[in-house]
Amino acid sequence: MSADVISVPIDVYRFDPAQDRAPRYQRYTLDLPRHTPVLSALLKIRTDLDPSLSLRYSCRSSICGSCAMVINSKSRLACQTPVGPEVERYGRIVIDPMRNLPVLRDLVVEMAPFWGRYRKLEPHLIPDPNHPMPEGRENPMTPAEVERFKTTPRCIACGSCYSACPAVEHDPEFPGPMALAKLYRFVVDPRDGAHQDRLVRIQAEGLWLCLRCHLCTESCPKEVAPSERIRDLKEMAIAVQGATEHGSRHAVGFKDNIRDRGLLNELKLVRQTYNPLEALAQLPQGLKIARKKPETLRGPRTIEGQAEVEALYEALDDPKEAP
Repeated sequence: MSADVISVPIDVYRFDPAQDRAPRYQRYTLDLPRHTPVLSALLKIRTDLDPSLSLRYSCRSSICGSCAMVINSKSRLACQTPVGPEVERYGRIVIDPMRNLPVLRDLVVEMAPFWGRYRKLEPHLIPDPNHPMPEGRENPMTPAEVERFKTTPRCIACGSCYSACPAVEHDPEFPGPMALAKLYRFVVDPRDGAHQDRLVRIQAEGLWLCLRCHLCTESCPKEVAPSERIRDLKEMAIAVQGATEHGSRHAVGFKDNIRDRGLLNELKLVRQTYNPLEALAQLPQGLKIARKKPETLRGPRTIEGQAEVEALYEALDDPKEAP
C-alpha cells in the first residue's frame, strides 16, 4: 500500500422507512488516498460495495451544495472534506444526514422545511414602484453599494448552517441562518423597495430567536458568516423601529446596562426587558438566582476603568468607525 493510501473506516447512517424500524450505522472500510473527498468515498461504496446507499450530490465542486451532510458531528459539504484529516483526528469517519430535517432515506433529507422558512421571509428583490427599473438596460450600483452585500452573494443554499443551528432545532418560528442572511442581502440592495417593511416585520418573525452561538458561520463552506449578517439585521431593525419585543429590549438593555457601570445588573435588565406583569412572572427564577448569588439583589458597583468602557462605547457608536 502506498504511503499516501490509508485505511478509512466509514460508519454510514442507514435508514429506509419502508423496511427499517430504526436507523442504524453500517461500517465500510476502504483503502483510499488521504486527499480523497468523503463524497468520492461514498460514491465508491455505492459503486463497489453497496448500490442501495442513498445520497444527494451533483457538481462535486463545492458549487451546488447538494452533498451537505454531517461528517464527524459537523455539518459540511462531503465534496469539500478530505478523508485523511478526519481519520487522523477521529480514527474513523461517521456520516449522518443533515440535522433539523426529516430523513427520507439514508443520507437524503426532505428540504421542504428549509425552503418553507426561506420563502416566508420573501428574500427576493421587491422593486420600488416609485423608482422603476430601467427598461432594456442595466440598473447600475456603485462599488460602495455592492460592498454592503458583504459575502452574502456567495451563499449556495446548501443548508449546512440550517443543519448546525440549535435555534432551528428548538424553535419552529426561527427562519434559519441562510434565510436571514439572504434577507440581509435584499435589505441593503438599493434597488429594493421593501427595506423598511422587511426590518419591521422580521423583529416579530424570529430574528431575535438567534442564540448567537456562531455555529452557522463555522459550518458555512463559503464563508458567508450568517451570524454576522443576523447581527447586522438586528442593529438595522432597532434603528428603524426601536426595541419592540423581548429579544431586542434585552439586547438594548444589556448594552445600556454594561455602559452604566461596567457590570451586568440582573434586576435592572429584567425591568428593561419585560413589562411589570411579565417581570413578576420571572420572580420565582429570580429568587432562585438570589439565593445562590445574594449580591444580585444589591446590584453591581461601578468597576475600575469605567472611563475605558465608555471610550469603547463611543468608538462603537461613531459611524466613522463602523465596519
